[in-house]
Amino acid sequence: MLAVRASEGDDDAFAVLVRRHSSPLLALARHLLGNRTDAEDVVQDAFLSAWRRLPEFRHGASFGTWMYRIVTNRCLNILRRPRAVPLEKVPEPVARDASATPQAAAEADAVTAALSQALRALNPDQRVCWVLRELHGLHYEEIAHVTGTSEQTVRGRLFRARRALQEAMGPWR
Repeated sequence: MLAVRASEGDDDAFAVLVRRHSSPLLALARHLLGNRTDAEDVVQDAFLSAWRRLPEFRHGASFGTWMYRIVTNRCLNILRRPRAVPLEKVPEPVARDASATPQAAAEADAVTAALSQALRALNPDQRVCWVLRELHGLHYEEIAHVTGTSEQTVRGRLFRARRALQEAMGPWR
């Protein structure tokens, strides 16, 4: 097991774990934070923390689930902290497919903006559960482990998140 070897000081095993888990963790952080730079910082910090805390890692859970929990907690800390967003951190618009009609591109932009706004309107705990389930495909048990809650709590948060998103996206149906 790579995590065991890494906890015994094997740098190469930890490097494999980093390569294996970086992409999904970065996607998770980007979905939660909405900012690539902050997401990259969170994931890098999470891996540094994991490297230091590997001896504490209980091998009953998967390394990936453990990392999801670390990244999620760091994202929640950022989301719960009130702060202003500097203008230079506002992301540039994504380039569109040249073959798309202006009307289709405008509609796609509007739907994406509406969904992003609806996701930001969710409370952080609901957003985390929704992103982990719908975008990362985690099961309720895994989400409960990542968030440090019960499966029942996860189900409730997902229900409320889905209901709020359905209501917010109603005009786009």
